[in-house]
Amino acid sequence: MQESKFELLVDGVPYIIKATPFEFNTKTRYKVSYNGGEENIFAWDTDMKQMRAIDNDASTIPDNLEMAIGKRLQAGF
Repeated sequence: MQESKFELLVDGVPYIIKATPFEFNTKTRYKVSYNGGEENIFAWDTDMKQMRAIDNDASTIPDNLEMAIGKRLQAGF
């Protein structure tokens, strides 16, 4: 599984995203960082039916950015 980098423009703010997939309990999760910051873990949320940040620091990610990253991960980068 390979690291991927992509750019997003969310609410007029540019972000550089780095995502690295990894397997956990036979499910694909992603280590994601934006603009060179700390990594967050994204996984599929069955209740919300979307990829979401699930780690302890997830609350620090702007909501619209989290949604945009999740959509991009679902689409396969």
